[in-house]
Order: sequence, then structure tokens, then C-alpha cells
Amino acid sequence: MWRPGTVALLATVTIVPSADDITRHEDADPDADVWVGEAPGPEIIVVVDADPAWPAEYARLADRIDAALGDRVLALEHVGSTSVPGLAAKPIIDIDLTVADSAHESAYVPALEAVGFRLRIREPDWHEHRCMKSEHPCCNLHVWSPGSPEAIRHVIFRDWLRAHPADRDRYAAAKRSSAEATNDADATMMSYNLRKQPVIREILDRAFRDAGLL
Repeated sequence: MWRPGTVALLATVTIVPSADDITRHEDADPDADVWVGEAPGPEIIVVVDADPAWPAEYARLADRIDAALGDRVLALEHVGSTSVPGLAAKPIIDIDLTVADSAHESAYVPALEAVGFRLRIREPDWHEHRCMKSEHPCCNLHVWSPGSPEAIRHVIFRDWLRAHPADRDRYAAAKRSSAEATNDADATMMSYNLRKQPVIREILDRAFRDAGLL
């Protein structure tokens, strides 16, 4: 059965992806030029202990997004590691925002820029994903259209980790190991994500089977 967070998300959309769409693991094109503006250079990946202030930081960011977009917000979810109590994470709040059409940037980008976000990633070939970033608090705002399978995957993963401490701790260990290996080699976010990807997919598959999707 669907987890509660997933039910709430699906209730906001009229396009429901198939189980195959949701459970399919997709690899990013390493040669794709996704950056708006200059691509980031090497960086030190820092994974810190869970901070009880993260939910309040999400709430402040959500208020800012709601004030900027009003009823253009179809769904807003705190996702990523900072949304899971007790999980070590990079100190960056990840948020999934669903709008009517993520490809229609003029409908939401200027309003969000006015409250401190800036468009950094554009991926028309991957669910028309856009990512906007802000500081104070540091945030990655992922923008999707209704029915995006990736947004649903994020909620399933979050809810599973919240309910399964063993998988939460296993993922935390993978994150720390990946950060250490990345910083010793090619210090990029892509290499960090690729190193922890097998653990993410193993946990997701377990959650998918539990939900009857596999």
C-alpha cells in the first residue's frame, strides 16, 4: 500500500505515473549540459550529524515559497536526508515543488528569484526537472510537473527511512563513506551521488516491494 506522504502527493495530481515509471532506475547523462550559468568546480563534500533545526528551516523556506507563488504551488514536500530525523546529511534543505508545468519557467522562476532563489539546473530530458538554489538557509528547490515519478520516489524513500532505522543508519554510513572517498579523489557532487547510488537503489527496491510496486 502507498505510504501516507505518497498518498498526499498523488492527491494533488491528475496524472498518475505507472508502477514501472516509478520503480525504474535512471542514470543521468554525464555529458549533458544542465547548468544555468557557470558549472560548479570541485567542492568538499561535508556530511554532518542530524540537526533538529532542519524541520524549522524547511518551514521557513516553505513559507517563502508559498508567499511567492500562492496557488501556483500544487505540492510542496521536504525531501532528502534533512527530512529524516536522525539521519546524517549535507546541511542543505531539499524541497520538491510541483507546479502546473515545470518547463514554463516564466510562471514561477521570476517570483522565486524575487525571494532569493536562483535557477541553476535545467533538465528538459529528465522529467523537465529544474533546480533553484538559495542561501540562508541553504536549499535545493527541485521543481516538477504533476505526476513526476521522481517526486514520488523521493517521498517513498523519505517515508521508508523515517520508518526503518536500520536502513536509515545504513544509508548514513554510505553517505559518510561516499563523502570521504569523493574528497580523496574527484571532489564533485556527481561522484558523491554515484558512490552512494547502489545503496539508495537497494533501499528503494525494498520500499517498492513493500508498497506492491515490484
